[in-house]
Amino acid sequence: MQRIGLTGGIAAGKSVAARRLAELGAVVIDSDVLAREAVAPGSVGLDAVVEEFGSGVLAGDGSLDRAALASIVFADDAARARLDGIVHPIVRRLSAEREAASATTDHGAVVVHDIPLLVETGQADAFHVLVVVHTPAVLRVERLVRLRGMDRAEAEARVSAQASDDERLAVADVVLDGSGSDDDLRAQVDDLWDRLAVERADELAAETP
Repeated sequence: MQRIGLTGGIAAGKSVAARRLAELGAVVIDSDVLAREAVAPGSVGLDAVVEEFGSGVLAGDGSLDRAALASIVFADDAARARLDGIVHPIVRRLSAEREAASATTDHGAVVVHDIPLLVETGQADAFHVLVVVHTPAVLRVERLVRLRGMDRAEAEARVSAQASDDERLAVADVVLDGSGSDDDLRAQVDDLWDRLAVERADELAAETP
């Protein structure tokens, strides 16, 4: 099994890369999806978040009000660290369970862990290959404002709350340029997939007596 770490700053294009990898046959484990599962209604994670931040982070139906929680944690580094301390351990457990299930089904699977905060959570050395989708921070802010309708101050806060471009690039084994079109990024993913296939073939040949 090949374990690939995939990361990139908000609005860098990581989701485009993850979708293309899934189309090519990779098992993509999306940490954002797992993070939502971790605080789903009725979960221990949601109970812990409410205990830490109060009932004001709940919507009327009892689910997590993400906007209300974001307004707290993106304005306070200590609050964000407390939230991470609740959610990240649950996400890692769920991720390990998904990976184990994939390995049971297909011992030769390519498992891609799509983790926005991979660098920030100290997981840079946990994968066979670490792929970073890189788009300069200034362009990512512009995308958040133009494409997602964020206020510029909020967009800048979201970007600055993550690892810097230099910190991600320093640990990357492979860098994909996300500053161009989606088609261009998908073509880069295709090239990466071909290289991974060659590496898998070489490893299998080396293991064959």
